[in-house]
Amino acid sequence: MSRGNVGRRHYSESDREACVAKTQANYRCTECGWTTVKWVGRCGECQEWGTVVEAAEQTGILRALKPVTIAAERTARPITQITADAVTHWPTGIDEFDRVLGGGIVSGAAILLSGEPGVGKSTLLLEVASKAAASKSRVLYVSAEESVNQVHLRASRTGALHDNLLIAAETDLASIVGQIDAVDPQLVIVDSVQTVASAAVEGLAGGPSQVREVAATLIRVAKDRNLPILLVGHVTKDGQVAGPRLLEHLVDVVCQFEGDRQTALRFVRALKNRYGPTDEVGCFEMTGDGIAEVTDPSGLFLSRGVTAVSGTCVTVAMEGRRPLPVEVQALCVPTQAPNPRRVASGVDPARVAMLLAVLERRCKITTSNQDVYVSTVGGVRLNEPGADLAIALAVASAVNGRPIAHTTVAFGEISLAGEIRPVSNGRQRAAEAARLGFRNPIDDATGTIHSALARAFADEPRDDGIPEF
Repeated sequence: MSRGNVGRRHYSESDREACVAKTQANYRCTECGWTTVKWVGRCGECQEWGTVVEAAEQTGILRALKPVTIAAERTARPITQITADAVTHWPTGIDEFDRVLGGGIVSGAAILLSGEPGVGKSTLLLEVASKAAASKSRVLYVSAEESVNQVHLRASRTGALHDNLLIAAETDLASIVGQIDAVDPQLVIVDSVQTVASAAVEGLAGGPSQVREVAATLIRVAKDRNLPILLVGHVTKDGQVAGPRLLEHLVDVVCQFEGDRQTALRFVRALKNRYGPTDEVGCFEMTGDGIAEVTDPSGLFLSRGVTAVSGTCVTVAMEGRRPLPVEVQALCVPTQAPNPRRVASGVDPARVAMLLAVLERRCKITTSNQDVYVSTVGGVRLNEPGADLAIALAVASAVNGRPIAHTTVAFGEISLAGEIRPVSNGRQRAAEAARLGFRNPIDDATGTIHSALARAFADEPRDDGIPEF
């Protein structure tokens, strides 16, 4: 060996191929598609936890794929020659839940209901199962979190006992499919999809691969047998459905169960619906006997005061297609702090800060030397810009100490120029306000925020030193 070759190593062709194979990306993120050579617990692109899996496990690519001969009845045809069957909904017996689903449950649909722990998901679905069983439908309720005795105790407390309601405590996917084969139900409820595991996939229950396999199998059973399946889903700290995002893509309907533990009111919203609208909201109330429907929630978010109090104004918000009167309250306290506090509950804090700037610039209402607190009655959240006018009037009333009449209702979006812009469903909002006895609506017809203030305080006595709008 020559001196120049000392310490050198000759690599064969097979060694080079092995090195190339090692540097290939063998792991991929199920959320954004980011690839990496080795496994990591957190995606380096979208920063999601537990979404990085092996590429072979995720894609399932085969080395050789042979084409399959397509039968004549399955051959692709022009879309103009296809006759679509009408989608029929069968009511669950709970009108508020049917409103969210678009009229009821569709045969073969996969419905995902998510929500925080203890909000009442199992109670609502047990009520749905009881109503369906009472209509002579065989219902299979699979509890993967509780025993059959615990489910029986809740059912006896809420009056959901029925002979057609069958309970099974299973955490294995194959056992659940076997229960479906043995019972042959018309409705299946699985509580919950994150606690069911399949022996065909490695990993613990609730992992991305397990959730994908369990959801895909149950949805395939629903489509093949034209069987509706209701799935309960856990949520993360951010309120998102736990598990891979693929779960929300697979199902037909995604409903979110919302509610504050401090109040008994609950909302069910449709985030995705292939068989109906996604702007409907169902209202429920948690009671000692279970969950009850709230068909007319108009008076839930209004105070019961007899005399007018400064710092309050009523608006009409749209929850889906339902107009909902909500009272906005504001409190302004003088302060010597260099940075006054801005506290908002139930409304967007950034929106409140913008409205305070508009009031100070356009209407000469100074709030820079006061702590401002804005809140809604009943814990409801106002996320639409239609509540801008009510927030501004409530703050102006709190600053000047002049109450707004009980018969006044305000809705409209406020621009930075101080103009009131029209909002959607204006006629429906005005009709609901008139039904509840509000005879003085203030909306976009007023023009500007200055004229809206003048109209709101036109019939109220003024104290000395208070500017006249």
